[in-house]
Amino acid sequence: MSATASAPGGSGSTRRQLLARTGALGVSIAFAGNVTELFTGTAAAQNLGHSGYGPLVPDPRGLLDLPKGFSYRVLSREGDQLRSGEGKVPSHCDGMSAFGARSGRVHLVRNHENRVDAAIPVPTVKGLTYDPEGKGGCTALTLDGRDHVLSERVAIAGTAVNCAGGPTPWGTWLTCEETEDKAGTNGYTKDHGFIFEVDPDNPHRSGAVPLTAMGRFQHEAIAVDPKRGVVYETEDAFERPFGLFYRFLPERPLGGLGSLRAGGRLQAMRVPGVPDLSTIQETGTTFDRIEWVDVPDPLAAETAIRFQDFGPKGITHAQKLEGCYWGGRSVYFVSSFARRSDGSAADHYGQIWRYDPDERRLTLVIVFGPDTDVQLPGESPDNICLAPSGGLMVCEDGNGAQHVFGVTRRGEVYAMARNAQNINTPEEPEWGEFAGVTFSPDGGTMYVNCYDPGTTFAVTGPWRR
Repeated sequence: MSATASAPGGSGSTRRQLLARTGALGVSIAFAGNVTELFTGTAAAQNLGHSGYGPLVPDPRGLLDLPKGFSYRVLSREGDQLRSGEGKVPSHCDGMSAFGARSGRVHLVRNHENRVDAAIPVPTVKGLTYDPEGKGGCTALTLDGRDHVLSERVAIAGTAVNCAGGPTPWGTWLTCEETEDKAGTNGYTKDHGFIFEVDPDNPHRSGAVPLTAMGRFQHEAIAVDPKRGVVYETEDAFERPFGLFYRFLPERPLGGLGSLRAGGRLQAMRVPGVPDLSTIQETGTTFDRIEWVDVPDPLAAETAIRFQDFGPKGITHAQKLEGCYWGGRSVYFVSSFARRSDGSAADHYGQIWRYDPDERRLTLVIVFGPDTDVQLPGESPDNICLAPSGGLMVCEDGNGAQHVFGVTRRGEVYAMARNAQNINTPEEPEWGEFAGVTFSPDGGTMYVNCYDPGTTFAVTGPWRR
């Protein structure tokens, strides 16, 4: 093991503290010395300015505050009728991705993180339903080139707690169940905790088939290595021992729709000498010779994976492993927060890690608080994506006003959107978290969900190239 404080892409131990303010709101973030390293080798090739897009302007409709010059369109809202006639738009809009389609159209595939008590379940549809007692699943919207909704339909049903997931290089969506409930629990008729593949163009081609070899655990998000076809997976376990970071080695890498059903090997990451990632606090800290250990029982027939025996060296855990994406030649993943009071070994208010498979190297790239006097308001970075302008978009999941924050390639942090909906009274507002931030293939529209009440927005404006 090699643990150093060297900055990725640099030659020394350097650290910057960066602070952006939007009105009375404070945001802090610490970066490794070379922030541009986050975005090199990606399609996002340009820099934003020094301060994002300016202050947020209150929305007269009380839905979404944006910078001057930006506007939004509500594409879909919980409780409205699906255009397919299959039922109502389900509750709890969560992870999402956008896919290019014919004639300049865009497919959006959207998760619904519904548990058994969800107000509006995903309607069951013949050929697309895994477990009739599951209330979660995905819906798919097709938009024209001006973000008008052409169709909205069920893409998969009968799953449970569909939280996040990720796109594949061959243009499908992998939706993840964030649960470990087995058949007979909460009324379910089948085991849950799997990944399912969804074809955004024709969901009946993908059906409702669990990818069992990819593991049964509290899945959060995935990212696919476009060169090797390896699938990286995060686990958002709610209790100790906390989740693991996984990789899946497919038998048929990059084989297209349905290829992941052929199986493969599931492994968990071991950082030698580090049982809990929360103890690493210094940005730029690097670990070489990362180990990958076969999961003894991927189906967790008797014992949840994170409790299984990984040998005398153990395995590396982390609290709240959530967002995951591929950028350049590396996979990035988020630990939203860690708290000693919950059982973590140390406290933090959010980390972003980078794993380079060529070098077998893990680097702590970004830390959000609490080592300064201010933090992200809700403490928790959640879903993340690369923006066409060359930076990150980070969804906040916490208490109080909820935001989408932008992070430029130079490290500036700015507020891109503030969710002002679900307000009962001016004195006691309620705020729904953001989720599923993603961009259209041409980079001209940012799509994002409000979790509750479930709402999908399309945001357009003067995105700088």
